[in-house]
Formats: sequence, C-alpha cells, structure tokens
Amino acid sequence: MRFLPLLALAVALATAPPASAQITQPLATPANPAPAPASWPTTEGDVILPSFRFNTGETMDVRIHYTTLGSPRRGADGRIDNAVMVLHGTGGSGKQFLSPQFADELYGPGQPFDIRTHYVILPDNIGHGASSKPSDGKRMAFPKYDYNDMVAAQKAMLEKLGVTRLNVILGTSMGCMHAFVWGETFPGFAERLAPFACLPVPIAGMNRMWRKLLIDAIQADPAWNGGNYTSQPEQGLRTAASLSIIAGSNPLALQTQYPTRAAAETFLAQAFARNSAGRDANDYIYQVDASRNYDPSPALEKIKVPVLWINSEDDFINPAGYGITEPAAKRMPRATFRLIKATPETKGHGTHTWAKFWKADLARLMAAPAGEP
Repeated sequence: MRFLPLLALAVALATAPPASAQITQPLATPANPAPAPASWPTTEGDVILPSFRFNTGETMDVRIHYTTLGSPRRGADGRIDNAVMVLHGTGGSGKQFLSPQFADELYGPGQPFDIRTHYVILPDNIGHGASSKPSDGKRMAFPKYDYNDMVAAQKAMLEKLGVTRLNVILGTSMGCMHAFVWGETFPGFAERLAPFACLPVPIAGMNRMWRKLLIDAIQADPAWNGGNYTSQPEQGLRTAASLSIIAGSNPLALQTQYPTRAAAETFLAQAFARNSAGRDANDYIYQVDASRNYDPSPALEKIKVPVLWINSEDDFINPAGYGITEPAAKRMPRATFRLIKATPETKGHGTHTWAKFWKADLARLMAAPAGEP
C-alpha cells in the first residue's frame, strides 16, 4: 500500500459555462459545471432483468440502460478481455461521462480508455437516467433499492452483454462506493478498482444529515402529497437543490470566482436552474436514500486487486482529516490513496469527474499487473 504526496495544481481559473450547456447533473452539483458533451461514437441499449429480486424481497422486471464506446474484443479463452465500466454518482447518468472534461482526456488515442482498444460501458443505475425508476409509474411503491441491489443489477447487465470480467471499475461518488461493494462482493471480477470521492464507511454524521435534510425538505412540501403529486413539489426541490449546491462546491473556488454579493447571487440563480432541471422528487428521494445501509468497512481485506482511491481536500461530502483513509487503505494490500489539494481550479466533490486532476494516476493503474498480489 502506498500514499502519494499531495499535488499542488496552481493553474489558471476556469470560467463556468452557461447553464444551457449542461447535461444531467449529479446530485451534488459542482460550482463549475461540466461543458456540453462532445460528439463520440456511442451505442445505446437496454437489458431487461426479469423478476429481479431486491434485498427487500420485492421483485419486478428491471430495465438497465447503458451507453458504450469501442468494441468488445475476445481473448484466447473466448472471453471479452477489454471491458471497462464507469459508474456515475447519485442523480447522474452514464452519459455524464461523455462531457469533454472526462471523455476528451480518457477516450482518445493513447489515453487510458482509448476506445480503439477498450470497450467502455457506461450504465444508468437503477433509479437513474433511462433505467427503471420510481417516476416510471410506481412512484413511492417502487422497490426500496440500495447499493447492493444496484451492484447486483450492474453485474447482471454485464453478463447479458457477455462480459464476465472487467479491466477496471472506475466509480465517482456513489459509483466510488459501488466500486468498494464490487471489490468485496465479487472479488476479482474487476481486475482493478478506481474509487473516486467517497469513504468506505457507513453514511453517517454530517453526510447522512444533509441527505436526510434533503429528503425531509421534499416530503415536507404539501405538494409532495406522499409522492402522489400532480406537479413537482417546487419548494421542497428548491431546498434540496440548495443543499446539493453547498455539498458539491469548493469554497475556495466560490470565493475566488464570485467575490461580490451580486456575483454570488447570479451564480446561485444559474445553479438552482441547473441542479433542478429534470428532477423528479420521488426519484430524488430514492437516489439519496439508497446509501442508507452502505458499509464496506468490515471486509476491506477482501479487496486484493490494485486500487487507486482518490479523494479531494475540498470535498464537503467526504472531508479530509477524519482519520479514515490511511487505516482503511492499509487494509487493502494493493491500494494507493491520493488526496488532491484544494485550489481555485479544483471542483469540490465534483473533482472526481475532471480527469486532468488524476489522469496520470489512472494511466499508472491501468499499467499495473492485474489480479491477486
């Protein structure tokens, strides 16, 4: 297990593009939103998981939507041997990884996920994007899914696609937590893990508190009506958006980029519109609450493959200095932990999706020998 030194990134300040340039935003929206997606050669599809059983015991046919880049390649054993999977955060979708700050750094010739040689799989998780979710019609009667359900559905989707092993799972935020669940539940299925922006401990303390406040705000809006609303509960969603904006921001960047009251309030108006666009209140509640029983901490020793674990110093959701990361990383024999130093250029919690901050680390991980130590 190794610890890399903090990296100072003293670079020029980037200006946030207009809200109209946005794709679906993860729940905790960074202060600097992502540029609009570039044009990449993608394929989209759905797999149906008949009578999928949730941890609650409920069953239903589940649809998992996915986007892919590149083509599958089979090795000498007949199995697909060039697949990588990238997992989005709470409230996001696979298509967020087509944005230039991610895709342009990773998918091109010679880059870590060069689509000439890699088969990149970007699923929409249960409750997200074009996959099965409460707003499809069941509303609050939709099964109360959790992260274990989401990971089980990801594995079932991969098997439907003929994928029985992965070169790497890269997960951001919620996807970061899914990567830890994958490493313990299906050891070795992924030859490497790259969890970005999370902690391998229960969602408790302030992290659970802001999530619960967000849920309570929606449910306290009379328009919510137990989930049977005729129009979105706008006041509840506005409060939820407020919490998301704070949770996803880098305070240093906000102070630098919006140094006056007028500038700060103009940013807020744009951020509210961006964060709330397309949100469904019931979907939002389910997305946030799915982390309620997440806790990989008892079994980290099961994760024996190479791990690149990266957090950010300016992450409100997963703050540094809790004394969690060093002892946790030591329990995984091939783990490298890195903490990205906060600068006016970093993106708070959203640093996980800006590949320029960690691309070199990912390239080293992909070059590392796979499998058991």
